[in-house]
Amino acid sequence: MTQPTRGAIGELFALLKPFRLIVAASIFLGMVGGLSVTVLLATINNALHSDTGLTQGVVALFAGLCVLALASSICSDIGTNYVGQHIIAKLRKQLGEKVLSAPIEQIERYRSHRLIPVLTHDVDTISDFAFAFAPLAISVTVTLGCMGYLAILSWPMFLIMVAAILIGTAIQAYAQSKGVQGFMAARDAEDELQKHYNAIAEGAKELRIHRPRRQRMYVSGIKATAEFICNTQVRSINTFVIAKTFGSMLFFVVIGLALALQTFWPSADKTVMSGFVLVLLYMKGPLEHLISTLPIVSRAQIAFRRIAELSEQFSTPEPHLLLSDQGNVQPVVHELKLADVRFAFPAAEGAAPFQLGPVNLTIKQGDITFIVGENGCGKTTLIKLLLGLYTPQQGEIRVNGVGIDAQNRDDYRQLFTTIFADYYLFDDVVQGDTHIPEDANKYLQRLEIAHKVSVKDGNFTTTDLSTGQRKRLALVNAWLEERPVLVFDEWAADQDPTFRRIFYTELLPDLKRLGKTIIVISHDDRYFDVADQLVRMESGRVVTELSPA
Repeated sequence: MTQPTRGAIGELFALLKPFRLIVAASIFLGMVGGLSVTVLLATINNALHSDTGLTQGVVALFAGLCVLALASSICSDIGTNYVGQHIIAKLRKQLGEKVLSAPIEQIERYRSHRLIPVLTHDVDTISDFAFAFAPLAISVTVTLGCMGYLAILSWPMFLIMVAAILIGTAIQAYAQSKGVQGFMAARDAEDELQKHYNAIAEGAKELRIHRPRRQRMYVSGIKATAEFICNTQVRSINTFVIAKTFGSMLFFVVIGLALALQTFWPSADKTVMSGFVLVLLYMKGPLEHLISTLPIVSRAQIAFRRIAELSEQFSTPEPHLLLSDQGNVQPVVHELKLADVRFAFPAAEGAAPFQLGPVNLTIKQGDITFIVGENGCGKTTLIKLLLGLYTPQQGEIRVNGVGIDAQNRDDYRQLFTTIFADYYLFDDVVQGDTHIPEDANKYLQRLEIAHKVSVKDGNFTTTDLSTGQRKRLALVNAWLEERPVLVFDEWAADQDPTFRRIFYTELLPDLKRLGKTIIVISHDDRYFDVADQLVRMESGRVVTELSPA
Protein backbone atom coordinates (compact mmCIF):
# COMPACT_ATOMS: atom_id res chain seq x y z
CA MET A 1 0.00 0.00 0.00
CA THR A 2 2.89 2.33 -0.46
CA GLN A 3 2.21 2.95 -4.13
CA PRO A 4 -0.67 5.33 -4.70
CA THR A 5 -0.98 4.32 -8.34
CA ARG A 6 -2.01 0.73 -7.60
CA GLY A 7 -5.68 0.02 -8.20
CA ALA A 8 -8.21 -1.19 -5.65
CA ILE A 9 -8.05 -4.76 -6.98
CA GLY A 10 -4.24 -4.84 -6.75
CA GLU A 11 -4.28 -3.44 -3.22
CA LEU A 12 -6.91 -5.94 -2.17
CA PHE A 13 -4.91 -8.83 -3.65
CA ALA A 14 -2.01 -7.81 -1.39
CA LEU A 15 -4.33 -7.97 1.63
CA LEU A 16 -5.88 -11.25 0.47
CA LYS A 17 -2.55 -13.04 0.01
CA PRO A 18 -2.41 -14.61 3.53
CA PHE A 19 -5.98 -15.90 3.05
CA ARG A 20 -5.63 -16.98 -0.57
CA LEU A 21 -6.67 -20.60 0.09
CA ILE A 22 -9.87 -19.59 1.88
CA VAL A 23 -10.59 -16.95 -0.77
CA ALA A 24 -10.05 -19.46 -3.56
CA ALA A 25 -12.31 -21.97 -1.80
CA SER A 26 -15.01 -19.32 -1.25
CA ILE A 27 -14.91 -18.22 -4.87
CA PHE A 28 -14.89 -21.82 -6.10
CA LEU A 29 -17.87 -22.74 -3.93
CA GLY A 30 -19.68 -19.59 -5.04
CA MET A 31 -19.00 -20.51 -8.66
CA VAL A 32 -20.32 -24.02 -8.00
CA GLY A 33 -23.46 -22.52 -6.50
CA GLY A 34 -23.95 -20.12 -9.38
CA LEU A 35 -23.30 -22.70 -12.05
CA SER A 36 -25.59 -25.14 -10.23
CA VAL A 37 -28.40 -22.63 -10.62
CA THR A 38 -27.53 -22.25 -14.31
CA VAL A 39 -27.72 -26.03 -14.81
CA LEU A 40 -30.90 -26.03 -12.74
CA LEU A 41 -32.48 -23.52 -15.13
CA ALA A 42 -31.43 -25.64 -18.11
CA THR A 43 -32.97 -28.69 -16.42
CA ILE A 44 -36.21 -26.82 -15.80
CA ASN A 45 -36.30 -25.60 -19.41
CA ASN A 46 -35.75 -29.12 -20.75
CA ALA A 47 -38.36 -30.56 -18.39
CA LEU A 48 -40.94 -28.01 -19.52
CA HIS A 49 -40.55 -29.09 -23.13
CA SER A 50 -39.98 -32.81 -22.52
CA ASP A 51 -42.54 -35.29 -23.81
CA THR A 52 -41.87 -37.66 -20.90
CA GLY A 53 -42.51 -35.02 -18.17
CA LEU A 54 -40.80 -35.24 -14.79
CA THR A 55 -38.99 -38.54 -14.43
CA GLN A 56 -37.37 -39.79 -11.23
CA GLY A 57 -33.99 -38.92 -12.68
CA VAL A 58 -35.04 -35.33 -13.36
CA VAL A 59 -36.48 -34.98 -9.85
CA ALA A 60 -33.30 -36.39 -8.30
CA LEU A 61 -31.15 -34.07 -10.43
CA PHE A 62 -33.36 -31.12 -9.48
CA ALA A 63 -33.10 -31.91 -5.76
CA GLY A 64 -29.37 -32.51 -5.95
CA LEU A 65 -28.75 -29.22 -7.73
CA CYS A 66 -30.87 -27.35 -5.16
CA VAL A 67 -28.91 -28.85 -2.25
CA LEU A 68 -25.58 -28.21 -4.00
CA ALA A 69 -26.47 -24.59 -4.77
CA LEU A 70 -27.64 -23.98 -1.19
CA ALA A 71 -24.69 -25.66 0.56
CA SER A 72 -22.02 -24.14 -1.68
CA SER A 73 -23.51 -20.63 -1.34
CA ILE A 74 -23.64 -20.88 2.46
CA CYS A 75 -20.03 -22.11 2.68
CA SER A 76 -18.90 -19.42 0.25
CA ASP A 77 -20.56 -16.67 2.31
CA ILE A 78 -19.05 -18.01 5.54
CA GLY A 79 -15.58 -17.97 3.98
CA THR A 80 -16.12 -14.46 2.62
CA ASN A 81 -17.20 -13.21 6.05
CA TYR A 82 -14.14 -14.80 7.72
CA VAL A 83 -11.70 -13.30 5.24
CA GLY A 84 -13.41 -9.90 5.19
CA GLN A 85 -13.32 -9.54 8.97
CA HIS A 86 -9.67 -10.62 9.17
CA ILE A 87 -8.65 -8.25 6.37
CA ILE A 88 -10.19 -5.29 8.16
CA ALA A 89 -8.60 -6.32 11.46
CA LYS A 90 -5.23 -6.66 9.71
CA LEU A 91 -5.61 -3.27 8.03
CA ARG A 92 -6.53 -1.59 11.31
CA LYS A 93 -3.54 -3.16 13.06
CA GLN A 94 -1.20 -2.12 10.25
CA LEU A 95 -2.43 1.47 10.33
CA GLY A 96 -2.21 1.57 14.11
CA GLU A 97 1.35 0.25 13.92
CA LYS A 98 2.28 2.89 11.33
CA VAL A 99 0.95 5.72 13.50
CA LEU A 100 2.56 4.36 16.68
CA SER A 101 5.92 3.91 14.92
CA ALA A 102 5.95 7.14 12.89
CA PRO A 103 8.37 9.91 13.91
CA ILE A 104 6.65 12.57 16.00
CA GLU A 105 7.35 15.39 13.55
CA GLN A 106 5.60 13.42 10.78
CA ILE A 107 2.51 12.92 12.96
CA GLU A 108 2.48 16.60 13.88
CA ARG A 109 2.61 17.61 10.20
CA TYR A 110 -0.12 15.17 9.12
CA ARG A 111 -2.76 16.65 11.47
CA SER A 112 -5.48 14.71 13.27
CA HIS A 113 -8.34 15.97 11.07
CA ARG A 114 -6.70 14.14 8.15
CA LEU A 115 -5.60 11.11 10.15
CA ILE A 116 -8.91 10.20 11.82
CA PRO A 117 -10.95 9.86 8.57
CA VAL A 118 -8.32 7.49 7.16
CA LEU A 119 -8.47 5.30 10.28
CA THR A 120 -12.28 5.25 10.29
CA HIS A 121 -14.05 6.24 7.05
CA ASP A 122 -11.49 4.82 4.61
CA VAL A 123 -11.11 1.56 6.51
CA ASP A 124 -14.90 1.14 6.51
CA THR A 125 -14.95 1.76 2.76
CA ILE A 126 -12.35 -0.94 2.19
CA SER A 127 -14.37 -3.20 4.49
CA ASP A 128 -17.35 -2.84 2.14
CA PHE A 129 -15.11 -3.68 -0.81
CA ALA A 130 -13.54 -6.67 0.94
CA PHE A 131 -16.95 -8.19 1.63
CA ALA A 132 -18.07 -7.49 -1.95
CA PHE A 133 -15.00 -9.03 -3.60
CA ALA A 134 -15.93 -12.74 -3.46
CA PRO A 135 -19.56 -12.13 -4.56
CA LEU A 136 -18.11 -9.97 -7.34
CA ALA A 137 -15.92 -12.83 -8.55
CA ILE A 138 -18.87 -15.22 -8.28
CA SER A 139 -21.09 -12.89 -10.30
CA VAL A 140 -18.45 -12.70 -13.02
CA THR A 141 -18.22 -16.49 -13.16
CA VAL A 142 -21.98 -17.03 -13.19
CA THR A 143 -22.38 -14.39 -15.91
CA LEU A 144 -19.73 -16.06 -18.05
CA GLY A 145 -21.32 -19.48 -17.46
CA CYS A 146 -24.72 -18.18 -18.51
CA MET A 147 -23.23 -16.55 -21.59
CA GLY A 148 -21.59 -19.85 -22.53
CA TYR A 149 -24.91 -21.65 -22.24
CA LEU A 150 -26.63 -18.94 -24.30
CA ALA A 151 -23.96 -19.25 -26.99
CA ILE A 152 -24.73 -22.97 -27.20
CA LEU A 153 -28.44 -22.26 -27.52
CA SER A 154 -28.31 -19.60 -30.26
CA TRP A 155 -25.33 -17.83 -31.78
CA PRO A 156 -27.38 -15.02 -33.41
CA MET A 157 -29.16 -14.16 -30.14
CA PHE A 158 -25.89 -14.51 -28.26
CA LEU A 159 -24.23 -11.91 -30.53
CA ILE A 160 -27.17 -9.53 -30.01
CA MET A 161 -26.77 -9.95 -26.26
CA VAL A 162 -22.99 -9.33 -26.47
CA ALA A 163 -23.63 -6.13 -28.42
CA ALA A 164 -26.06 -5.00 -25.71
CA ILE A 165 -23.51 -5.80 -22.98
CA LEU A 166 -20.79 -3.85 -24.81
CA ILE A 167 -23.08 -0.83 -25.06
CA GLY A 168 -23.91 -1.14 -21.37
CA THR A 169 -20.22 -1.50 -20.48
CA ALA A 170 -19.36 1.70 -22.37
CA ILE A 171 -22.10 3.54 -20.49
CA GLN A 172 -20.86 2.16 -17.16
CA ALA A 173 -17.27 3.17 -17.93
CA TYR A 174 -18.39 6.73 -18.61
CA ALA A 175 -20.51 6.74 -15.45
CA GLN A 176 -17.61 5.43 -13.37
CA SER A 177 -15.21 8.12 -14.62
CA LYS A 178 -17.72 10.82 -13.67
CA GLY A 179 -18.62 9.13 -10.39
CA VAL A 180 -15.01 8.77 -9.26
CA GLN A 181 -14.43 12.50 -9.70
CA GLY A 182 -17.40 13.20 -7.45
CA PHE A 183 -16.35 10.64 -4.85
CA MET A 184 -12.84 12.15 -4.71
CA ALA A 185 -14.25 15.66 -4.17
CA ALA A 186 -16.58 14.35 -1.45
CA ARG A 187 -13.70 12.51 0.25
CA ASP A 188 -11.61 15.68 0.32
CA ALA A 189 -14.56 17.46 1.90
CA GLU A 190 -14.72 14.73 4.58
CA ASP A 191 -11.32 15.92 5.85
CA GLU A 192 -12.61 19.49 6.01
CA LEU A 193 -15.74 18.36 7.86
CA GLN A 194 -13.60 16.48 10.38
CA LYS A 195 -11.62 19.69 10.92
CA HIS A 196 -14.85 21.55 11.68
CA TYR A 197 -15.95 18.82 14.09
CA ASN A 198 -12.63 19.09 15.93
CA ALA A 199 -13.12 22.85 16.16
CA ILE A 200 -16.64 22.69 17.64
CA ALA A 201 -15.57 20.04 20.17
CA GLU A 202 -12.32 21.67 21.28
CA GLY A 203 -13.54 25.27 20.92
CA ALA A 204 -17.04 24.80 22.37
CA LYS A 205 -16.60 27.47 25.05
CA GLU A 206 -15.18 30.05 22.66
CA LEU A 207 -17.95 29.44 20.13
CA ARG A 208 -20.63 29.73 22.80
CA ILE A 209 -19.58 33.29 23.67
CA HIS A 210 -18.88 34.46 20.09
CA ARG A 211 -22.10 34.46 18.07
CA PRO A 212 -20.65 35.61 14.69
CA ARG A 213 -17.95 32.93 14.74
CA ARG A 214 -20.47 30.31 15.87
CA GLN A 215 -22.83 31.19 13.04
CA ARG A 216 -20.01 31.22 10.51
CA MET A 217 -18.76 27.87 11.78
CA TYR A 218 -22.19 26.33 11.29
CA VAL A 219 -23.35 28.07 8.10
CA SER A 220 -20.08 28.39 6.16
CA GLY A 221 -18.34 25.45 7.79
CA ILE A 222 -20.41 22.46 8.87
CA LYS A 223 -23.62 23.14 6.94
CA ALA A 224 -21.93 24.13 3.68
CA THR A 225 -19.47 21.22 3.79
CA ALA A 226 -22.14 18.66 4.72
CA GLU A 227 -24.40 19.90 1.91
CA PHE A 228 -21.51 19.80 -0.55
CA ILE A 229 -20.75 16.18 0.41
CA CYS A 230 -24.45 15.29 0.19
CA ASN A 231 -24.98 16.94 -3.21
CA THR A 232 -21.76 15.53 -4.63
CA GLN A 233 -22.56 12.00 -3.45
CA VAL A 234 -26.12 12.28 -4.80
CA ARG A 235 -24.89 13.37 -8.23
CA SER A 236 -22.21 10.68 -8.34
CA ILE A 237 -24.49 7.86 -7.24
CA ASN A 238 -27.29 9.07 -9.53
CA THR A 239 -24.85 8.75 -12.42
CA PHE A 240 -24.38 5.08 -11.55
CA VAL A 241 -28.14 4.60 -10.99
CA ILE A 242 -29.03 6.00 -14.41
CA ALA A 243 -26.37 3.87 -16.08
CA LYS A 244 -27.56 0.79 -14.17
CA THR A 245 -31.20 1.39 -15.14
CA PHE A 246 -30.24 1.90 -18.77
CA GLY A 247 -28.30 -1.37 -18.66
CA SER A 248 -31.33 -3.19 -17.21
CA MET A 249 -33.50 -1.90 -20.03
CA LEU A 250 -31.01 -3.30 -22.54
CA PHE A 251 -31.77 -6.76 -21.13
CA PHE A 252 -35.45 -6.36 -21.84
CA VAL A 253 -34.62 -5.04 -25.31
CA VAL A 254 -32.71 -8.27 -25.97
CA ILE A 255 -35.62 -10.33 -24.58
CA GLY A 256 -37.99 -8.34 -26.79
CA LEU A 257 -35.83 -9.08 -29.80
CA ALA A 258 -35.93 -12.79 -28.90
CA LEU A 259 -39.71 -12.73 -28.73
CA ALA A 260 -39.93 -10.75 -31.97
CA LEU A 261 -37.62 -13.25 -33.64
CA GLN A 262 -39.99 -16.03 -32.59
CA THR A 263 -42.90 -14.09 -34.13
CA PHE A 264 -41.16 -13.45 -37.43
CA TRP A 265 -39.56 -16.91 -37.46
CA PRO A 266 -42.30 -19.37 -36.49
CA SER A 267 -40.13 -22.39 -37.18
CA ALA A 268 -37.67 -21.36 -34.46
CA ASP A 269 -37.13 -23.94 -31.72
CA LYS A 270 -39.33 -22.94 -28.77
CA THR A 271 -37.03 -24.79 -26.37
CA VAL A 272 -34.16 -22.58 -27.48
CA MET A 273 -36.22 -19.40 -27.16
CA SER A 274 -37.65 -20.21 -23.73
CA GLY A 275 -34.24 -21.34 -22.46
CA PHE A 276 -32.66 -18.18 -23.79
CA VAL A 277 -35.23 -15.93 -22.08
CA LEU A 278 -35.12 -17.94 -18.83
CA VAL A 279 -31.32 -17.85 -18.53
CA LEU A 280 -31.18 -14.22 -19.61
CA LEU A 281 -33.60 -13.26 -16.83
CA TYR A 282 -31.49 -15.18 -14.32
CA MET A 283 -28.25 -13.66 -15.62
CA LYS A 284 -29.71 -10.19 -15.08
CA GLY A 285 -29.20 -10.61 -11.31
CA PRO A 286 -25.43 -11.36 -11.31
CA LEU A 287 -24.79 -8.78 -14.02
CA GLU A 288 -26.66 -6.08 -12.11
CA HIS A 289 -24.69 -7.06 -9.02
CA LEU A 290 -21.50 -6.40 -11.00
CA ILE A 291 -22.82 -3.00 -12.00
CA SER A 292 -24.02 -2.10 -8.49
CA THR A 293 -20.56 -2.94 -7.12
CA LEU A 294 -18.87 -0.30 -9.30
CA PRO A 295 -19.51 2.58 -6.84
CA ILE A 296 -17.98 0.45 -4.07
CA VAL A 297 -14.93 -0.20 -6.25
CA SER A 298 -14.65 3.52 -7.03
CA ARG A 299 -14.81 4.50 -3.36
CA ALA A 300 -12.32 1.76 -2.51
CA GLN A 301 -9.86 3.18 -5.06
CA ILE A 302 -10.04 6.55 -3.30
CA ALA A 303 -9.75 4.94 0.15
CA PHE A 304 -6.69 2.91 -0.90
CA ARG A 305 -5.17 6.09 -2.31
CA ARG A 306 -5.66 7.87 1.02
CA ILE A 307 -4.18 4.97 2.94
CA ALA A 308 -1.25 4.87 0.50
CA GLU A 309 -0.69 8.59 1.13
CA LEU A 310 -0.65 7.95 4.88
CA SER A 311 1.73 5.02 4.37
CA GLU A 312 4.09 7.19 2.32
CA GLN A 313 3.86 9.98 4.89
CA PHE A 314 4.80 7.49 7.63
CA SER A 315 7.20 5.45 5.48
CA THR A 316 10.20 5.85 7.82
CA PRO A 317 9.08 4.16 11.06
CA GLU A 318 11.30 4.14 14.09
CA PRO A 319 12.71 0.68 14.82
CA HIS A 320 11.79 -1.52 17.78
CA LEU A 321 8.90 0.64 19.06
CA LEU A 322 6.41 -2.22 19.33
CA LEU A 323 8.69 -4.87 20.82
CA SER A 324 7.50 -6.38 24.10
CA ASP A 325 11.12 -6.45 25.34
CA GLN A 326 11.58 -3.66 27.87
CA GLY A 327 15.18 -3.05 26.82
CA ASN A 328 18.12 -2.03 28.98
CA VAL A 329 16.83 1.07 30.75
CA GLN A 330 19.48 2.68 32.94
CA PRO A 331 18.14 3.34 36.46
CA VAL A 332 20.56 6.21 37.11
CA VAL A 333 21.28 9.16 34.84
CA HIS A 334 24.54 10.75 35.92
CA GLU A 335 24.70 13.23 33.06
CA LEU A 336 22.67 14.37 30.04
CA LYS A 337 24.60 16.24 27.39
CA LEU A 338 23.64 17.99 24.15
CA ALA A 339 26.69 18.60 21.96
CA ASP A 340 26.34 21.02 19.01
CA VAL A 341 22.73 19.94 18.48
CA ARG A 342 20.86 21.56 15.59
CA PHE A 343 17.32 21.13 14.32
CA ALA A 344 15.23 22.97 11.73
CA PHE A 345 11.58 22.68 10.71
CA PRO A 346 10.59 22.66 7.03
CA ALA A 347 9.95 26.15 5.68
CA ALA A 348 6.33 27.27 5.84
CA GLU A 349 4.81 29.25 2.99
CA GLY A 350 6.08 32.80 3.02
CA ALA A 351 8.20 32.34 6.15
CA ALA A 352 11.76 31.35 6.91
CA PRO A 353 12.17 27.96 8.64
CA PHE A 354 12.68 28.01 12.42
CA GLN A 355 16.15 26.78 13.33
CA LEU A 356 17.38 25.69 16.73
CA GLY A 357 21.02 25.54 17.66
CA PRO A 358 23.77 24.89 17.90
CA VAL A 359 22.90 23.95 21.48
CA ASN A 360 25.49 22.79 23.99
CA LEU A 361 23.96 21.86 27.32
CA THR A 362 24.91 19.63 30.26
CA ILE A 363 22.46 18.49 32.94
CA LYS A 364 23.79 16.70 36.04
CA GLN A 365 22.02 14.07 38.12
CA GLY A 366 19.82 15.55 40.85
CA ASP A 367 19.90 19.06 39.41
CA ILE A 368 16.83 21.21 38.90
CA THR A 369 17.22 22.90 35.51
CA PHE A 370 14.91 25.71 34.41
CA ILE A 371 14.59 26.49 30.69
CA VAL A 372 13.25 30.01 30.24
CA GLY A 373 12.67 32.49 27.45
CA GLU A 374 10.00 34.25 25.43
CA ASN A 375 7.26 32.34 23.63
CA GLY A 376 8.48 30.89 20.33
CA CYS A 377 12.15 30.95 21.28
CA GLY A 378 12.49 27.15 20.98
CA LYS A 379 12.02 25.87 24.54
CA THR A 380 9.54 23.11 23.63
CA THR A 381 11.58 22.13 20.56
CA LEU A 382 14.65 21.82 22.78
CA ILE A 383 12.68 19.63 25.20
CA LYS A 384 11.50 17.37 22.37
CA LEU A 385 15.09 16.97 21.23
CA LEU A 386 16.22 16.26 24.78
CA LEU A 387 13.47 13.65 25.16
CA GLY A 388 14.43 11.93 21.91
CA LEU A 389 11.11 12.79 20.24
CA TYR A 390 12.92 14.78 17.56
CA THR A 391 16.15 13.52 16.04
CA PRO A 392 18.99 16.06 15.88
CA GLN A 393 19.88 16.96 12.30
CA GLN A 394 23.39 17.77 13.51
CA GLY A 395 25.21 17.15 16.76
CA GLU A 396 24.67 14.46 19.35
CA ILE A 397 22.80 13.70 22.56
CA ARG A 398 24.63 11.64 25.19
CA VAL A 399 23.54 10.01 28.42
CA ASN A 400 26.31 8.98 30.82
CA GLY A 401 28.74 9.51 27.93
CA VAL A 402 26.89 7.14 25.56
CA GLY A 403 25.62 8.60 22.29
CA ILE A 404 21.94 8.21 21.39
CA ASP A 405 21.14 6.72 17.98
CA ALA A 406 18.22 5.00 16.27
CA GLN A 407 18.94 1.68 17.99
CA ASN A 408 18.86 2.93 21.57
CA ARG A 409 16.66 6.03 21.25
CA ASP A 410 13.50 4.39 22.56
CA ASP A 411 15.38 2.93 25.54
CA TYR A 412 16.68 6.44 26.16
CA ARG A 413 13.14 7.87 26.16
CA GLN A 414 12.16 5.48 28.95
CA LEU A 415 14.40 7.48 31.31
CA PHE A 416 11.91 10.35 31.26
CA THR A 417 8.51 11.15 32.68
CA THR A 418 7.02 14.18 30.98
CA ILE A 419 4.04 16.45 31.43
CA PHE A 420 3.72 18.54 28.27
CA ALA A 421 1.83 21.82 28.09
CA ASP A 422 -0.57 20.09 25.66
CA TYR A 423 -0.41 16.79 27.55
CA TYR A 424 -2.81 13.87 27.16
CA LEU A 425 -3.97 12.34 30.43
CA PHE A 426 -4.41 8.56 30.24
CA ASP A 427 -6.74 7.01 32.78
CA ASP A 428 -4.62 3.88 33.37
CA VAL A 429 -1.68 3.66 35.74
CA VAL A 430 1.11 1.75 33.98
CA GLN A 431 3.36 0.64 36.84
CA GLY A 432 4.79 -2.68 37.94
CA ASP A 433 4.56 -1.84 41.65
CA THR A 434 2.01 -4.03 43.45
CA HIS A 435 1.29 -1.19 45.92
CA ILE A 436 -0.05 1.22 43.34
CA PRO A 437 -3.30 2.13 45.18
CA GLU A 438 -1.51 2.96 48.44
CA ASP A 439 1.18 5.00 46.68
CA ALA A 440 -1.35 6.73 44.47
CA ASN A 441 -3.62 7.68 47.36
CA LYS A 442 -0.65 9.16 49.20
CA TYR A 443 0.14 11.41 46.25
CA LEU A 444 -3.52 12.20 45.59
CA GLN A 445 -3.86 13.42 49.15
CA ARG A 446 -0.67 15.45 48.89
CA LEU A 447 -2.08 17.24 45.82
CA GLU A 448 -5.55 17.60 47.42
CA ILE A 449 -7.53 15.67 44.80
CA ALA A 450 -8.10 12.42 46.76
CA HIS A 451 -11.70 13.51 47.43
CA LYS A 452 -12.40 13.52 43.67
CA VAL A 453 -10.36 10.67 42.23
CA SER A 454 -8.83 7.39 43.36
CA VAL A 455 -7.18 4.35 41.78
CA LYS A 456 -9.28 1.26 41.16
CA ASP A 457 -8.16 -1.83 39.23
CA GLY A 458 -5.12 0.03 37.93
CA ASN A 459 -7.12 2.97 36.59
CA PHE A 460 -8.01 6.43 37.83
CA THR A 461 -11.72 6.46 38.66
CA THR A 462 -12.15 9.69 36.69
CA THR A 463 -10.19 12.22 34.67
CA ASP A 464 -13.15 14.60 34.39
CA LEU A 465 -11.55 17.33 36.49
CA SER A 466 -10.69 20.99 36.19
CA THR A 467 -7.65 21.97 34.13
CA GLY A 468 -5.49 22.52 37.21
CA GLN A 469 -6.66 19.29 38.86
CA ARG A 470 -5.95 17.30 35.69
CA LYS A 471 -2.40 18.70 35.76
CA ARG A 472 -2.07 17.51 39.36
CA LEU A 473 -3.38 14.07 38.39
CA ALA A 474 -0.78 13.96 35.62
CA LEU A 475 1.85 14.76 38.27
CA VAL A 476 0.60 11.82 40.36
CA ASN A 477 1.06 9.57 37.34
CA ALA A 478 4.57 10.97 36.86
CA TRP A 479 5.39 10.24 40.49
CA LEU A 480 4.18 6.65 40.17
CA GLU A 481 6.30 5.96 37.08
CA GLU A 482 9.46 6.39 39.18
CA ARG A 483 11.73 7.33 36.31
CA PRO A 484 15.03 9.13 36.91
CA VAL A 485 14.31 12.31 34.91
CA LEU A 486 11.15 14.41 35.16
CA VAL A 487 10.29 17.09 32.60
CA PHE A 488 7.59 19.69 33.26
CA ASP A 489 6.47 21.97 30.43
CA GLU A 490 4.90 24.96 32.23
CA TRP A 491 3.16 22.66 34.73
CA ALA A 492 2.41 25.51 37.14
CA ALA A 493 0.76 27.72 34.51
CA ASP A 494 -2.73 26.33 35.29
CA GLN A 495 -2.34 26.26 39.08
CA ASP A 496 -3.59 28.75 41.65
CA PRO A 497 -0.94 30.81 43.51
CA THR A 498 -0.95 28.42 46.48
CA PHE A 499 -0.27 25.30 44.44
CA ARG A 500 2.18 27.17 42.25
CA ARG A 501 4.18 27.99 45.38
CA ILE A 502 3.87 24.39 46.64
CA PHE A 503 5.11 23.07 43.29
CA TYR A 504 8.24 25.20 43.24
CA THR A 505 9.13 25.32 46.94
CA GLU A 506 8.01 21.88 48.16
CA LEU A 507 7.39 19.37 45.38
CA LEU A 508 10.48 20.08 43.27
CA PRO A 509 12.85 20.01 46.30
CA ASP A 510 11.21 16.76 47.47
CA LEU A 511 11.81 15.18 44.07
CA LYS A 512 15.40 16.44 44.12
CA ARG A 513 15.94 14.79 47.52
CA LEU A 514 14.74 11.52 45.96
CA GLY A 515 17.62 11.80 43.48
CA LYS A 516 15.46 12.84 40.53
CA THR A 517 16.83 15.02 37.75
CA ILE A 518 14.26 17.73 37.01
CA ILE A 519 13.84 19.91 33.92
CA VAL A 520 11.23 22.66 34.00
CA ILE A 521 10.04 25.07 31.32
CA SER A 522 8.89 28.10 33.28
CA HIS A 523 7.95 31.77 33.08
CA ASP A 524 7.70 32.17 36.89
CA ASP A 525 10.76 34.35 37.47
CA ARG A 526 9.97 34.75 41.18
CA TYR A 527 10.90 31.07 41.65
CA PHE A 528 14.03 31.00 39.49
CA ASP A 529 16.13 30.75 42.66
CA VAL A 530 14.84 27.17 43.11
CA ALA A 531 16.85 26.06 40.07
CA ASP A 532 20.40 24.73 40.21
CA GLN A 533 20.82 25.76 36.57
CA LEU A 534 19.01 28.44 34.58
CA VAL A 535 19.07 28.05 30.78
CA ARG A 536 17.83 31.11 28.90
CA MET A 537 16.92 30.85 25.21
CA GLU A 538 16.49 33.43 22.46
CA SER A 539 15.60 32.70 18.82
CA GLY A 540 16.53 29.02 19.01
CA ARG A 541 19.84 29.53 20.84
CA VAL A 542 21.00 29.12 24.42
CA VAL A 543 22.24 32.59 25.36
CA THR A 544 23.03 31.97 29.02
CA GLU A 545 23.56 28.89 31.17
CA LEU A 546 24.16 29.73 34.82
CA SER A 547 23.13 29.23 38.41
CA PRO A 548 20.44 31.73 39.47
CA ALA A 549 22.09 32.11 42.86
